Amino acid sequence: MSMFLDTAKIQVKAGNGGDGMVAFRREKYVPNGGPWGGDGGRGGNVVFVVDEGLRTLMDFRYNRHFKAQSGEKGMTKGMHGRGAEDLIVRVPQGTTVRDAETGKVLTDLVENGQEFIVARGGRGGRGNIRFATPKNPAPEISENGEPGQERELLLELKVLADVGLVGFPSVGKSTLLSVITAAKPKIGAYHFTTIVPNLGMVRTHSGESFAVADLPGLIEGASQGVGLGTQFLRHIERTRVILHVIDMSASEGRDPYEDYLAINKELESYNLRLMERPQIIVANKMDMPDSDENLKIFKEKLAANYDEFAELPQIFPISSLTKQGLATLLDATAELLDKTPEFLLYDESEMEEEAYYGFDEEAPAFEISRDDDATWVLSGDKLEKLFNMTNFDRDEAVMKFARQLRGMGVDEALRARGAKDGDLVRIGKFEFEFVD
Repeated sequence: MSMFLDTAKIQVKAGNGGDGMVAFRREKYVPNGGPWGGDGGRGGNVVFVVDEGLRTLMDFRYNRHFKAQSGEKGMTKGMHGRGAEDLIVRVPQGTTVRDAETGKVLTDLVENGQEFIVARGGRGGRGNIRFATPKNPAPEISENGEPGQERELLLELKVLADVGLVGFPSVGKSTLLSVITAAKPKIGAYHFTTIVPNLGMVRTHSGESFAVADLPGLIEGASQGVGLGTQFLRHIERTRVILHVIDMSASEGRDPYEDYLAINKELESYNLRLMERPQIIVANKMDMPDSDENLKIFKEKLAANYDEFAELPQIFPISSLTKQGLATLLDATAELLDKTPEFLLYDESEMEEEAYYGFDEEAPAFEISRDDDATWVLSGDKLEKLFNMTNFDRDEAVMKFARQLRGMGVDEALRARGAKDGDLVRIGKFEFEFVD
């Protein structure tokens, strides 16, 4: 049996930008040659692309790290380094991508060929040709490339189906799927025969078609992890209509109405939005003794305990074995699908805002803390980016970085916090002395 994997945690790292170059023109008969160092190339993005040929996240079980190439370094004669190609990562339809750190949804990939950049490559560093000024016509300054974005992602695959079959184990969901579609799910007379979602296409006599997913059987406590737990409950989130299959013969000694309440309770406990989806009650195994009497009792209990102002769900008596009532059920399902819109899987609080890869003007440029060894520690996105893009092999670049820190107010802030002449200041792994 092929393995089905519907969750994965992976690391992605976009390519760094290429370093800019320090170079000078040295040509015969060309006096006073100026700067000639080119810019570095852009680092590659990590891009997810939907591939309808993939069915599971199995590929991510063995390969969890994805790293794009860095851009080329700048060259002499003012030539720019080549930008790196994007790293294309193919994912199946229905993949939801979350940031592992924040839990926010980055994107929901459902269309074949849909693309999304999950990590952006860094821009190339500028060569010294970019820093020439009338006051400094021959600068020995260049930038390192900007680091590429790095993040940990959670991938969830949610099966793309219009209709979901739910119900207790052994109520006949797999048998129903096998007779209304060309799918060949494993069928057995024991609980949890179905351990992976099965998908099939239905075509009605009137020409309507829709996708049906047979989901692994639920039991009481599934939303808290009992049985197969929440492992496959996520797959029902994309469905627009739920076919609630009930064993009306009560062949395992359970009350059909109690089964109905228990399954709905699990759906509601997992996600309140699932109760917004219209349900059709499928009274299965009507060819068995006592089924007619049990159906009559079921309808009486349902009517007695239902809100008098609410519309009772439709009930269709069927037998998967004898194919009794199937055509009527499928026509009603297609009709309900036509008037049921798609449901939003996530609200705004669960979605990450559109990615902005610059700096937040309102965010502080730097933060100051103190380590256990009394070293002052500087941090912050803007400051760390300047640090990473500074070429410390060049004295002019170091002096430029010092001026940038002073312009950001780092000196005054350290002095206000009590920093003294000779105190150590650390940025990442780099340490220097504070000079008052």
